[in-house]
Formats: sequence, C-alpha cells, structure tokens
Amino acid sequence: MTLATPEHIELPIEGMTCASCASRIERTLNKLDGVTASVNYATEKATVEFDAARVKPDALVEAVEQVGYSVRVPAAEAAEVADDPAAALRRRLIASAALSLPVLLMGMISALQFTYWQWLALQLATPVVLWGAWPFHVAAWKNLRHAAATMDTLISLGTLAAWGWSVVALFFLGAGATGMKMPFQLTPSRTGASDQIYLEVASVVVTFLLAGRYFEARAKRRAGAALRALAELGAKDATIVDADGTERRIPIEQLAEGDVFVVRPGEKVATDGVVVDGRSAVDQSLLTGESVPVEVGPGDDVAGATVNAGGRLVVRARRVGADTALAQIAQLVTQAQSGKAPVQRLADRVSAVFVPVVIAIAVGTLGYWLGSGAGVTFAFSATVAVLIVACPCALGLATPTALLVGTGRGAQLGILIKGPEILESTRRVDTIVLDKTGTVTQGAMSLAEVVVVPGVDRLEALRLVGSVEHASEHPIARAIASAAQRAGDLAAVESFRSRDGLGVEGVVEGHALVVGRPALLSEWGLELGPELERAVADAQAAGRTAIAAAWDGEARAVFVVADSVKPSSAEAIAELKRLGLRPVLLTGDNEPAARAVAAEVGIDEVVADVLPADKAAVVRGLQEQGAVVAMVGDGVNDAPALAQADLGLAIGTGTDVAIEASDLTLVSGDLRAAADAIRLSRRTLATIKGNLFWAFAYNIAALPLAAAGYLNPLIAGGAMAFSSVFVVSNSLRLRGFKPRRL
Repeated sequence: MTLATPEHIELPIEGMTCASCASRIERTLNKLDGVTASVNYATEKATVEFDAARVKPDALVEAVEQVGYSVRVPAAEAAEVADDPAAALRRRLIASAALSLPVLLMGMISALQFTYWQWLALQLATPVVLWGAWPFHVAAWKNLRHAAATMDTLISLGTLAAWGWSVVALFFLGAGATGMKMPFQLTPSRTGASDQIYLEVASVVVTFLLAGRYFEARAKRRAGAALRALAELGAKDATIVDADGTERRIPIEQLAEGDVFVVRPGEKVATDGVVVDGRSAVDQSLLTGESVPVEVGPGDDVAGATVNAGGRLVVRARRVGADTALAQIAQLVTQAQSGKAPVQRLADRVSAVFVPVVIAIAVGTLGYWLGSGAGVTFAFSATVAVLIVACPCALGLATPTALLVGTGRGAQLGILIKGPEILESTRRVDTIVLDKTGTVTQGAMSLAEVVVVPGVDRLEALRLVGSVEHASEHPIARAIASAAQRAGDLAAVESFRSRDGLGVEGVVEGHALVVGRPALLSEWGLELGPELERAVADAQAAGRTAIAAAWDGEARAVFVVADSVKPSSAEAIAELKRLGLRPVLLTGDNEPAARAVAAEVGIDEVVADVLPADKAAVVRGLQEQGAVVAMVGDGVNDAPALAQADLGLAIGTGTDVAIEASDLTLVSGDLRAAADAIRLSRRTLATIKGNLFWAFAYNIAALPLAAAGYLNPLIAGGAMAFSSVFVVSNSLRLRGFKPRRL
C-alpha cells in the first residue's frame, strides 16, 4: 500500500504575543489526526503538513480559532495588503507616553506633588491602563476563556492589580487625603504605609511594554526584510514579441512559458529563459551575491530578476511563476525560517510551562510576605514585580529572529540554508570533501597550451586547427575552437570527417589537416618529432589531454586541453583551512590529473579513480574513522555523497538532483561561498546561543530579585521590555555579515 504524500500549508496567525502562544497553537494543531505542525513566533506563521484524506484545511483554521487566535488563509493573505502592526502600536505608545510622563514625574519628585496631585494622576493613568493596555487585556481574556495563560496574562494581572490597588487606596485607605505625599523608592519598603499608590507603576509599565512591543515589531519587520526584498526583486511587467514582430508590454502574471520577450539595457530579466538573440553582460548579484556581471549570448540561460547591464537581449521564457529560480530561492528561505533548530527545543519546553509557574510564584510571594508580617503594600509590590518581570518573550524570540535574519542575509549573498537544523551540523564539521570537476575546476575543457615546431606561427596554427575543430561537437574540439574564435576569425572547412574516438580530418584554405590522438596521425604515417612527443608526455603526466595536429603531410603542433581550476578555488581552500577544516579532493579522474589540481589549489589529501557509485562509500569511510564530513559537489553522481555527508553543499550551477540532496546551496557556483556559508551558519548558531543565554540569565536573575522584594515594579517593567528588544537587536547584527569573497 502506498502512503499518500502529506500536503503542506502555511497559516499566517494573528494574535500571538509570546512564545507561550506559539507553543499552545502548536500543541493544538499536533493533536489533530494526521497533522504535523511547527509554529514560529517571529514569522507569525504555522507550517503544517497534513493528510488531506483525514483532515481538511478548514479544520486547521478552526482548531487555531478555538484556542483564541485568528488565521488568514494564504490566498486571502496574498489578496490584501497587510497592515503594519507597528503603526497601531506607535499610536498607543505615543498617547500612553504623553499621559504617563506627568504621572511618573509626580510620583518620583515630591516637589511636584501639589494638593490633590494623586487624583490628577488617577485621571491620567486610567486611560493608559485601560486603553493603552487594551490589547494585553483582550489577549488575557481570550486565553482565560480557554483556561490558558500567556505573557499577556502576566501583564494584564500586574497592571490591573497596580491600578486597582491605587483606586482602592485612594477611595478607602486614605491615599486621597489632602496634602498626601509619597516619596519615591528604588526598592519597596517592607514597612510601607497602606495608603501607598502605584499609578506611576501601572501607567509607566504599560508604556514600557508598548515601547518594547513597538520596537520588537519594527525589528521583526527588519529581520524579515531580506526575504520580502527577495520576493519583490522580480520584474513587474515584460515586453513580449508577437509572431509578427510587434512588441507590447504585459503584466508579468500574463507571461507564459515559450513567450519571447525583450530585455533592454538597465531592465530586469522578466523570468527564467534562454537568450535567443543579442549579447550583453548580466548583473546576477541580486541572486548570487557576485558583483561581477556575466557575459551571455545566444543559447545561454538567464535568470529572472537579474539585470541587463549591456546590450539588447531577446529571451525565450523557459520557467514562469513558482518554477523560476527566484521563486524557488524564496521558498527555500521561507522553509528554513519556518523550522526550528534543535537548540530551540529547551526554550520551547520552558515557554510552555513558564507562565503558569510564574503565576504560582507570584501567589507564593504574596502569601509568604503576608505570612511573614511584612506590610500589605510591600507584599503587593513584590507580587506585581514578579508578574511584570517574568515575560518569556525573550526566550521565544531568541532562536527565530536569529534564523530570520541569518537565512535572509544568506539569501542576499547567494547562500541558501535549507533548514535550521543545518546550523548544528556546520559547527561540528571538521573535514570537507570536494568534488573536482565543476566544483574546484570550471567543469568545462579549455585550451591550456599550444606547442608548435620551429617555423610555425602559433596563432596561424590555432586558426587552422580551430577552423576544422569548429565543425565538431566534441568538448575538446569546442575548447580549441572557442580559443581560436577569441583570437580571430575562423576559415571555412571542406571535406570534414569525424573519426570516433580518434579526432577529425578536413581541408582548410587548401591545407589538409589531421587533428586528434597521436594514433590518428600514425594511421596517416605521420610521426611526432621529439619536441612534440615531449609536449604530449608532459601533458599526460600532468593529467591533461594532448591533441596532435598535422597539415601538409607533417606533424606541426600539439594542443594541450584541460579542465582549468576556478580562479577562486585556491583562495577558497585557504579560507576553509582557516576555519579548521581538513580538505580532501574526491574525483573519478586519474591520479596524476587529480594531484595536479590538488597541488594548484593547496589540497594535500586526494582520493582519485573513484567511480560515481563509490563516492558515498568514501564519505562513509571518513565518517567511520571519526570525521564529521561536509561534501561539496555539483553533479548527479555527487547526490549520494551529498546525502551521505553530515553536511551537503551543492554548487548552484550544478544539477537539480545534487541541489535537492544537499543541505546548503551555493547559488553563485563560487567555491569561496562554501567558506562564507559555514561562517554565516556558525555565526547564526552563536547568535542563537547568545540570545538564549541572556534570555535565561535575565529570568533566572530577575525572578528571585522580584520575589525577594528588591525590584521596584517600575524597574521590572523596563527590564522586561528591554530583554526582548535586546534579543531582537542582537539578532539584527547578522545583517552586517560580510562575505570574504567580495
């Protein structure tokens, strides 16, 4: 019996205010039959995989709404422009700050406490506590109806308790008396009078919390800016060419596969396609992070959202919509940001039980101080401080915000991290295995050297041999022909004949040419002289391919062809070594060729003559020796090894199979990006751990201080708001990550 493939959906969730909310929604969804869900507080989305035969999307939405939160289905979300959540918070913050400041000043400075000042403070503080903190009260009430408690429960209880105590004290306990004075104390007094009021605490704490929420919302929006910018990179319209040659402008949504469109200088390429006509330089930095434009011409692929920096191009669309490289990159980044790193599991477990535990501590604090004979005011003050200071927001934001920024920055640099669990792997890796062809080398043959006998002009030899090779499709022939074309115009070839496995024959400008293996020349009775034989031997010793050429009845030249090393490979290997990694070159090529490439780039260990099917076995063997292995490759034959490795890095210019099997994708194809990817991943993981440390340290230090009565509720509110802002701001530092390759 075949199991149905689970369907995938992302639900944007409204109303989450802390990590406890996310944990609660996640538990609710996972209770449904056939559902696996992960809720991310930073991105405010639930990523759900479900069995469509057992549960419908409507049931998912209903489950979330039943626990007090709202959901917009993705289609509806795309159709409407989302409001900036920071805008409403900003309005509440400005009004609350304006009303709270006089209350704070009167409560702290005795000289400002004029007759009946306390009644003015009540009038100013009440709108702040009831209107400014309204979102906290609403969320707390919704959770209470579902027998749940979140951070909003703590805030609502704390601020309403401080305000309610003040109202009772003003009306019934003598605090409203004429000439009442109230000195400000940094720590509560254990013998405080019962007519003490906390209006400045109630109003200023609300202002602090609104400020924290506002800056948090802004920071979270900035954290996701990279992904939003990525999604907005594409062209908005395209100029298509009709069958009769007329050009017309259409919205990008109407562009179909197979359409021919024009890209003028300075315009963005509308979608992924192949160049039909024209030559230009295309700036791919938006997708790959590489600053140097790439020359393209007829037959070359171009990606949507790249910029035409030179001449006019005519392109045939090959992929549109969700199939384009840009859309797939955005999808990969979204998936990575929606997941959870293993390091987050502890924070999730703590957040799930944190609020009920804090409420229990607050009740215990109140009971303890009342039972020990301390004043009612002191006991109440310590209880309020416990409720306010113990916000689990920083814990909930520690991991997702760092992931949000780190993966977004990676996407800007052409580094795609497939999932948050990959970050742990990069920290442990100590050995990096590199495929040779297409990874360390260009993956395409190029002419390395031309050796001619005395009396033969090198450029003339290249022109004649390039002319006859131009008629062949063999990779070696194409390498020689391409070099000849760059040197000048080619001549026409007559009587062309290809000899499979040996070479080619033909007549160019009256010269009868034989080009190929020395064995082909031997068939014609042509012998290589000592100089040419030495060139062939040297080439073979270096692992290169030597092609002999003869014309007019005499062997006259040897063309040495090789897969050249990428200009950046040596620098990349040096950087990988600086990161503490041991590089190993893995290839199916012969030992001399592999050793020559390894020596050129600075690799000491070489595993050569490996069949494609055996590459995974080599990786497995290294793992059995105790190594934690990263594998970098680009071809179909690298896919098993990429999957076997502890960390797989695919060159983005390689095959789809290799990319699918990898954990990290290097869009640019530059090997230096491998070192950048590992550096970025390690730095993101370090940021997550730093965030978690400070979030835990804050709560571990602040809760006992508050319960012991050493923390003024006013200070507690400011500290709680600062902790969340600190965690998000620390994560935002990842936006400044600089790659070494630029």
